[in-house]
Amino acid sequence: MFKHTLSLVASATLVASLGANTLTLEPIVVSAIKTEQSLKDTTANIDIITSEEIEEKHYTTVADALNSLPGVSVTANGGLGTTQTVFMRGMDTNRVLVLIDGIRYQDPSNTNGANFAHLLISNIERIEVIKGAQSGIWGADASAGVINIITKYAKEGTHVGVTLEKGSFSTQKWGGFLSHKADKYDVKLSVDRIMSDSFTAQAPKGTDIDNYENDPYANTTFTLGGHFRPTATDTLGVRYTNISALGNYDGWSDPDLTQRSDVRTKLYGISYDKTLDAHTVSLKANLSKFIRDELDTTYGVKVFNGKTKQFELNDQFHYREKDLLVVGLMREVFDVDYITASTATDQKHVTSKAAYLTNSNAMGNLILTESLRRDDYSNFEGKTTGKVGAKYTITKELYVSGNYGTAYTSPNIIQILNPWGTSNSDLKPENTRSFDASVWYKNFTATYFENYVKDLIQWDASTYRNLNGTSTFKGYEFAYQQNLMDGLLLNANYTHLASFEDEDGKDLARRPKREAKASLDYYGIKQWHFGLNGHCIGTRYNGADQTGAQTGRYTIANMVINYDLTDSIRLYGKIDNITDKDYQTVDGYATSPRAWYVGLKAGF
Repeated sequence: MFKHTLSLVASATLVASLGANTLTLEPIVVSAIKTEQSLKDTTANIDIITSEEIEEKHYTTVADALNSLPGVSVTANGGLGTTQTVFMRGMDTNRVLVLIDGIRYQDPSNTNGANFAHLLISNIERIEVIKGAQSGIWGADASAGVINIITKYAKEGTHVGVTLEKGSFSTQKWGGFLSHKADKYDVKLSVDRIMSDSFTAQAPKGTDIDNYENDPYANTTFTLGGHFRPTATDTLGVRYTNISALGNYDGWSDPDLTQRSDVRTKLYGISYDKTLDAHTVSLKANLSKFIRDELDTTYGVKVFNGKTKQFELNDQFHYREKDLLVVGLMREVFDVDYITASTATDQKHVTSKAAYLTNSNAMGNLILTESLRRDDYSNFEGKTTGKVGAKYTITKELYVSGNYGTAYTSPNIIQILNPWGTSNSDLKPENTRSFDASVWYKNFTATYFENYVKDLIQWDASTYRNLNGTSTFKGYEFAYQQNLMDGLLLNANYTHLASFEDEDGKDLARRPKREAKASLDYYGIKQWHFGLNGHCIGTRYNGADQTGAQTGRYTIANMVINYDLTDSIRLYGKIDNITDKDYQTVDGYATSPRAWYVGLKAGF
């Protein structure tokens, strides 16, 4: 089961950096234009986290893995299960569209959009991070980019696997899967469970977290998926994900006040694909349901209910060997209702319909992509967005690429209803323009990006409203991968946010100006893997306009050891925050001190 070699992991990492031209591997495919195509045939600026990397690094959550990428920064309001904000090129979570197997994970009842706090990383085949404005392809809420999470499907034959882990803060993690694949069908069931006493969510900087109560967390994630192929040209697919989590957090400025959040998320998907010569016609129906019960709250909203329905029909037409046209229609329905602690209620229903097309052409060394999409909503004016991209291979070791796109972020229904203050039915979408340009030479990539956001939605006094003017996000990303010697792999990246300003030219809060990440992985001893990774944060302020506490200027180091006991059984250990660094990503909220974990992973 475990192909524990340098060639597998290093090659997967190098391919994911867009440097696939020089490696002999099965092509890595991505879904940047709503259909799978080879990574080297896309113009989009993409990072990929592979299943091999996930299994080597033993991340716990999706946010942990995302935090290893250039251009991505994560903050957390405490330990496991607390609010996590994922910034992509300086733009925050609700401007990033998150999909799980093509199903929207965006919660219309959550002001932050996607809730990363409860996304465990088990059972994931790959994570595609598509940067820049993507509404011309994907629609609303893809202003900063798209995070497309693809879970694992069954492999040929019958397989079973188990994972066990134990560590600091009385953390226990277990999981397992059972799968079977035959000619006509495949099915896979997986269950993952984590329980932890964790540590206090809140603690003043410099204080001992042991002086405060723990804020425990539990999560059970269940997935079921499969396909039925009655003929060689027909495929029926189904997908179901159930996330049940119970997390503790602290009251405002009260580290010992118990507050509990009961979160239940259910994602349903069904698809039918029909191949007709050069056409693949797909029909999809998805349902996302989000329920959040703040069990102990005495103020504000107690129960949030969000629901999204998607219906989509598209045709993927390969009209030449590497030329592709995707044409589609979509309808979405969004529903939100809530109950406050004083039993007041409200609800809102929004619908949208869309038509889109994307064309991709490969002409010798040049690849061109063009996209256009029209979305019409029941509660605000329609939006027409688009994207163009180009990639040109100069030599086998050198290429350049660029992308320009427009996008919009629709106001969450809960922002319109605003149970914490005054509702605003006139709230309108944000508008984004995005540009990036990249140069790749051998194993080094440099990218320059610009994002401009007009009509930014912000909390102002007692309501959400659109601000006048344009917010600006500009910067650079650098990534480098290299086999330094036989069995030793270096992976490093650096991000510089040259500008992350609001309409008045004031820096936005909680974005680091500079951020560097690096890892060293050694595979020179048979059956062993030794990994060391570090994360250096530059200047970062907790408040806007460089106000509030300084939460940057620190370096964190972690390590991992894997040992393949047999081809099917792996033992591992990891240490987080090796130097026991005292730091905070959000002022007043605790982070993990030095912590250790040991585990076993087996698959047959």
